[in-house]
Amino acid sequence: MFSSAWPAPAKLNLFLHITGRRPDGYHLLQTVFQFVELADEINFTILDSDKVERSSSLEDVAAADDLVVKAAHALKEKTGCKLGVDINVDKKIPTGGGLGGGSSDAATTLVALNELWRCGLSTKELATIGLSLGADVPVFIHSHAAWAEGVGENLTPIEPEESVYLVVHPGCSVATAKVFSADDLTRNTSTITIRDFLERGGINDCESVVRKHYKEVANALDWLAEFAPARLTGTGACLFAPFPDFHAATAVKEQLPDNWQGYVVKGMNISPLLERLATERSRV
Repeated sequence: MFSSAWPAPAKLNLFLHITGRRPDGYHLLQTVFQFVELADEINFTILDSDKVERSSSLEDVAAADDLVVKAAHALKEKTGCKLGVDINVDKKIPTGGGLGGGSSDAATTLVALNELWRCGLSTKELATIGLSLGADVPVFIHSHAAWAEGVGENLTPIEPEESVYLVVHPGCSVATAKVFSADDLTRNTSTITIRDFLERGGINDCESVVRKHYKEVANALDWLAEFAPARLTGTGACLFAPFPDFHAATAVKEQLPDNWQGYVVKGMNISPLLERLATERSRV
């Protein structure tokens, strides 16, 4: 059986506060995740064998280390499913950009295979598996824009404005581990409430560290700030700014330096993964 066009959307962190650090080294944070209209597309071929295969390739990532392969194996381990799958990912989200592409791919794999393999797990059970793969995976499984706390796993649905954004990738990759291990990273920002965010917004505590160590990102932030309030998403390298409409965002995109990538996208509080799942269920 072949099942195609399962979306794995990118996300933005509309702000990111680091509020502490656990004894195990994981950072405590507050953030808002919102999806955008930029997505990888994943196709699944269900196999009668129990093999998990990846027919697509990801540069510098071996199949065994790919999160989609890990997600499929984790679901098989949880459910004892005897079927297999060949997974093909059509990458549209730039890697190393802080847009959550790998986590989103893993989430879509779990949601899709839970349906295609008839595993019958609940969203909560899938999110638990997802958390073992990465802190960002559960929000993609729940498929709703969310206020996140803890290490990113404590989620509360939220409805931020669905703005038009210009997302810019300045042509470099940021190592998340390097940012979170930096001595000068702020780790004691005071906690805020959802109302605080909706009324006044927030900042990204990682931005000063990324600016210091990645000149390309600093230059891009300064350039984009000439047109609109520019912010880093996650630990970068991507940054974004809201615009009044698609026309205004596209006009700025057309001025991007040749070595930068730009994406004009709309924020989405509901992931397109939910619609794709509903379509699959309607075929049964």
